[in-house]
Amino acid sequence: MIAIVDYGAGNIRSVLNALRRSLDSLALARDDNSLISTEAARPSGEPFGMRSPTGRAQIFSPEEIVLTADTAVLRAADKVILPGVGEASTAMKALSDCGLAEFIPTLTQPVLGICIGAQLMCRSSEEGGARCMGIFSTDVRRFDAAAGEKIPHMGWNSLFAPAPLPSRPTGETPVSSCPGAGEAPMSSRAQSRDLSSPLFKGLPEGTYVYFVHSFYPELCPDTIAVSHHGVDFSAALAKDNFFACQFHPEKSGAVGETILRNFLSL
Repeated sequence: MIAIVDYGAGNIRSVLNALRRSLDSLALARDDNSLISTEAARPSGEPFGMRSPTGRAQIFSPEEIVLTADTAVLRAADKVILPGVGEASTAMKALSDCGLAEFIPTLTQPVLGICIGAQLMCRSSEEGGARCMGIFSTDVRRFDAAAGEKIPHMGWNSLFAPAPLPSRPTGETPVSSCPGAGEAPMSSRAQSRDLSSPLFKGLPEGTYVYFVHSFYPELCPDTIAVSHHGVDFSAALAKDNFFACQFHPEKSGAVGETILRNFLSL
């Protein structure tokens, strides 16, 4: 079962459609039914997952994909996806109000955060001064208009592997613990590394994906893919069973479907 976290801040429909296309390509989808709103799964009269505005639980392709804020359902899922669009502090409050801000970091199956979902998995965000879940060892900053790039960062941009962490003598305090710290911007240095994360299996450096955001996760040891928009930033992160994409795989065409398919295959 694939669980999409429903906390009122998600690009649910587009994520659902992209997931179903990826499931089809994996030959895992059992049918082509559209969105189903049902009362079929109500243990002890309670809904399975979060109530829809009609008071009924919403289930997508019931055997495989469920939209839910139920911690028991999330714990039992094979994969969990945390989507999100909007403003970080508002999204973080919605997650906390659902009782999920402390719960999600305890999950042990593969978890994928998308856009705001990815940012909420960081330590903090400058957007609304949000204190986030702290899964990834980095913070979320606003793009600086002084860098000369348009804000928001909207459109297609390429992915590159992060530079190795700079070596330093034992006991020396680094200027930054981020990959690529002290190097020239990604846009001006040669790139020859592979996108080595299993999330990017079959995808070379320079692959284009679709972004829409004004805030970005800074580079850190958890960075698995870098993009550039006035500054190098974490386009994707991974730590243990947690993965995150600042870009929108569900809007990134065949490349995005490959990324989702790779995630579903973990």
